[in-house]
Order: sequence, then C-alpha cells, then structure tokens
Amino acid sequence: MRIVVALGGNALLQRGQVPDAEAQVQNIRVAARTLAPLTDEHEVVITHGNGPQVGVLAMESAADPRLTRSYPFDALGAMTQGLIGYWILQAMGNERPYRQFASILNQTLVLVDDPAFQHPTKFVGEVYAEAEARAMADRQGWQIAQDGDGWRRVVPSPRPREIIETKLIDHLLDESIIVVCAGGGGVPVVRTETGDLRGVEAVIDKDLSAALLASRLKADRLLVLTDVENVMEGFGTDHARPIAHTTPSELRELDLPAGSMGPKVDAVCRFVENGGRSVAAAIGNLAEARALLHGEQGTYVTAD
Repeated sequence: MRIVVALGGNALLQRGQVPDAEAQVQNIRVAARTLAPLTDEHEVVITHGNGPQVGVLAMESAADPRLTRSYPFDALGAMTQGLIGYWILQAMGNERPYRQFASILNQTLVLVDDPAFQHPTKFVGEVYAEAEARAMADRQGWQIAQDGDGWRRVVPSPRPREIIETKLIDHLLDESIIVVCAGGGGVPVVRTETGDLRGVEAVIDKDLSAALLASRLKADRLLVLTDVENVMEGFGTDHARPIAHTTPSELRELDLPAGSMGPKVDAVCRFVENGGRSVAAAIGNLAEARALLHGEQGTYVTAD
C-alpha cells in the first residue's frame, strides 16, 4: 500500500518537555523504531509538525539585535523542515540502513484571498504582557491578540490547496524511496499575478496538508499518529467513549476541540471523502502504527 503518516507533536516532544535538541532526537529514534516496519512492505511518506521548533526560531530571530525585522514565518518553516527532516532521515536510516530515504523541502500553495489572511487566529511564540506585546508588534510588524491572561502573536492559517512538489514525491515513491516532507504543513506560498511563487506569513495545519498530499498521491491509507488511543465521543464528559470504526458523516456530527482533535478529524474526513471506497484513515497512538493500518486499534475511518 501507499501510506501517508502524519506524525503528531509527541513524536518530537512529550508533553511538558523542554524543546532541547537531545530530547527531540531521542523521541524521534523511538518513533523511527515504530515506523520502520511499515517501510518493509509499503510505500511510505512521513509528514510532521514543527510548532515548538518554529517557536524557538521565531523567538531567537525576534531577539536578535542585528536584525531590523525578524525572519518571516515562511523562512522559519523552511528552516524547521530541514532540521526535523534531518533528524527523521537519520533515525529512519539507522533503523533500515538498506533502504533509501529522502527529506524534501516543500512548498504548500494557499490562496492569496483566503479569508484567514484578514482574520489571523493562529497563536505562535511566547506569551507577553500587553504593553510588551504591543511594543513587539510595533517593532516587528506583528499582529497580536489576547490569549488567556497574556498576549501573543497571531498569524493566518489558510487552507492548503496544493503541495507544489507532489510530482517529485510521487516519483521518489515509484523508485522505492521513503519520503519525509510537508513539515509543519509545508512552507506557505501564494502565486502572484505573474505566476511566480512568493512566501507568506502564515502557518498551515499540518494534518490538512497531510490529507491533501495523501489525496494527490492516491494513497491507500492516511495515519494520523498522536499520543491518544482513539477519538472520543462525548469528550470531556462522564459519558465519553472511544470510537473504533466510523465514517466521515458520523465524525462530523461530533463536537470536538478546535485546537487539538478537531483538525485531525477534519483531515481524515477530507481524505476518505475524496478517495472513495478503497481508502481508509486512522487516528491513534504512535506506538500502534501497524495495528492502526488494518483497523485493529485506534479510530478507523472508511467511506460512508
């Protein structure tokens, strides 16, 4: 089968861990031992998040006195694709030294008139007191919003429309090469009036990008791997229960947290709805990746 694996943030950092490089490398080694067996039998694409890592780079850039403006988010996203791609590439290669792996720096096309650009909602970076946040916004050209008791930078989160390097990824898979790509959803770009690509200040949902890529590659499975066992019906209530086998229409009836499980469910629904009866998706624990593939664990999603 052709499989797209979307690694959740826990593959890089456990909850509460400081984002030191050593801890992330160790976590990726554990993830690689789980994913490596999939590559023995299947064509595999590995995507990943970059939230904490891009946050660290954004803070460093904003604090650098040599810069008149901090680096834009498309550039920071490209940096983290290279960094995390290197870690995954090395860990997977150590597990399967006889296989070929490639880490691709790729761009994700969004629409220049996407409503998200007018209403940025994605919180990034550190929490500031209001006065400091406003000073940072004036100095750096940021947009800010209140987040709880503090203030943070906000950036748009437009919907991904195309993965620019899809044909290259498809070619590598045909050559039996395992591909690491779409890190952090891919570097956000728009197409100008002249047809050129240009980076934009945005953060793309990584799971939606993984679903889009899986559809374009005509993948058989999309695995969204996280640190929970199942999608829960009645989440946060006394009547919560795990969902084992379901369909997009049933999942879309659930009231799910917008900042965590909601985007994952939306991603698997989009993939299954676009793929027809021959495809399936699963959401579940990273450690159960092989069982998720066959619907033996996690939440398994097939066509209505």
